Amino acid sequence: MDKKIEKLKADYDNIPIPNELDFVVKKALQQKPRKNRKTKWIAGVAVASVVFVGGLNVNETFAKTMAEVPVIGNIVKVLTFVEFKVDEETYNADIKTPAIHNLNNEGLQATLNEKYLEESKALYEQFQADIEELKAANGGHLGVDSGYEIKTDTDRILSIGRYVVNTVGSSSTTYQFDTIDKQKGLLITLPSLFKNDAYINVISEEIKRQMLSQMEKDTSLIYWVDNPNKQEEDLFDPFEKIKANQSFYITKYNKLVIVFDKYEVAPGYMGVVEFTIPSEILADTLVSDEYIK
Repeated sequence: MDKKIEKLKADYDNIPIPNELDFVVKKALQQKPRKNRKTKWIAGVAVASVVFVGGLNVNETFAKTMAEVPVIGNIVKVLTFVEFKVDEETYNADIKTPAIHNLNNEGLQATLNEKYLEESKALYEQFQADIEELKAANGGHLGVDSGYEIKTDTDRILSIGRYVVNTVGSSSTTYQFDTIDKQKGLLITLPSLFKNDAYINVISEEIKRQMLSQMEKDTSLIYWVDNPNKQEEDLFDPFEKIKANQSFYITKYNKLVIVFDKYEVAPGYMGVVEFTIPSEILADTLVSDEYIK
C-alpha cells in the first residue's frame, strides 16, 4: 500500500498550477487592501482558477449540507465533516475529513471541501481493496490514519495540513497543505508568493545550510545532504532543491515554513521535518511583504 499511497500523492503534487492562478494571487498581493468592485472581481477570477486546479464539480447536496452546519457570526471554522473507520483485528483505519465553514469565498470553500471529501473516499476505497488483497493472500496487518491539523488560524491566514500515516510493517507519513487568505478569499500557492522561480534556489540553499548546522550541533540528527566535512559515500540521493510547489505553510508570525514528508530528506526516525525560512533572505524575491514579513 505504501507505493499506492505515494502514487496518489505524486499524482496530486504533479497537477499543474495554471499561470492564471498565480497571476491573480500576485495581482492581489501587489494591490493595497480596499473594498471596491475591482477587489471583488479579482476574488471572483481566483475562484474560477481554483476550480480549474481542483478539477472538481461542486455537489449541490454536499454544498447544502455544509450550509446547514451552524457557525457563530462570520468566524471561519474547520470541522470534521465525515469519518471513515475500520476496526478489525489486523485491519484498522481512521480517516477524518475536514470541512471549511463560513469562508467569504463560497466557491473556493466548496471546491476545497469537495476535494477533501474525494481524497478521503479514495483513501478509504483503496484501503478496502488492499484488505481484500491481503485476505486472499492469507491475511496480514494493515493500517491507515488520516486527519488534519490547523497550522495557522489568524484574522488573515488559514493553513490546513492534511496527513496520511500508512502502516504496513513500518509507517510512512505524507502531508498536504492549503494556505488561504481568508480576507481576500484566495488560495495561496508557493509560486504565487514570488516574482519568479529564483526562490527555489534561495530556499534550497538555506535549507541545506540549516541541515548541516543542525547535524553539527546534534549528532543524533541525520539529513540526506552533501556534507563537505565528510567524504564517505551516502546510500541515499542527497537533497538538491525543493519542488516548485513544495509543501509549505505560513505561520501566525508571517514566516514561511517548508515541509518535507517522512523519508523525503531524512531517515524515517526523523519523521516529518520542517524548516523556517528567514524572511530577510526572501525579501528580494517576494512579490510583496503582505504574507511573509
